[in-house]
Amino acid sequence: MTYDEPVHTSTPRHAFVPSPVFVGIVAVFVVSGWMTWAGFGNVRVDVFLFIVAGWLVSLCLHEYAHALIGYFSGDHTVAERGYLKLNPLKYTSPLLSIVLPVVVVILGGIGLPGGAVWVDHRYIRSRAKDSLISAAGPLTNLILALVLAFPFLIGVGPTLDLVGGQFVAGGSGDHLEFWAALAALAFLQVTATILNLLPIPGLDGGSILAPWMSPAYQRAWNLFAPYGFILLFLLLWQTRVGDYFYDLVFWITDKLGLSEVLIQVGLELMRFWSGS
Repeated sequence: MTYDEPVHTSTPRHAFVPSPVFVGIVAVFVVSGWMTWAGFGNVRVDVFLFIVAGWLVSLCLHEYAHALIGYFSGDHTVAERGYLKLNPLKYTSPLLSIVLPVVVVILGGIGLPGGAVWVDHRYIRSRAKDSLISAAGPLTNLILALVLAFPFLIGVGPTLDLVGGQFVAGGSGDHLEFWAALAALAFLQVTATILNLLPIPGLDGGSILAPWMSPAYQRAWNLFAPYGFILLFLLLWQTRVGDYFYDLVFWITDKLGLSEVLIQVGLELMRFWSGS
């Protein structure tokens, strides 16, 4: 099958301007972070807003990375669809891209991959570029994980351990709720990075591999893509893969200076409705 060569007109600058929706999410993230740090109001609600808004920002950046690499790889239609404005309402499925991942974060404390922006792969003339478009999302989560964990890596953020039923903080115990929320947010980025790289149809990891398959394998692979999330759920919660996954996640977070107890405290604080 052949396709006509795409005809691209120049992309207006405003196509790259962040949308008011994204700016609003960033504002909530910054303000709730300050409130958590200062202990202003109900700190558990502050932590909830901080983690959820931070997670929404990372979801937008994840999808933006897909679209941006897609744009520079040849598909300028991503600009026409509004994907370069960081507006989550423009995604192909806001329910899968935003609502479901946020609900899973709140209830399950895991960075579930969302639905992707739609890139017209007819315009992508290189298998390497095709794979890079898919890899851009999880690479963004990896960068965010490193940025969020940086204070802990250099010893600024505290550690927290459970000794004899008592919490013992290492380093300064000041602003512990903020540091716990930041550690939880970094943890979510690590989980999102690993999950997105799993070689499962419909996930970024599967899409990284797909361009290198024969056309027949690609067709079979794409048939299973809509069921990738179901397969992911089954693997994580019905098999030993879930145990291996968390072992790997906590091994990585430990190397990043994030204590498991501090992460769990942050996730528990986020669920403000479940505690006093």
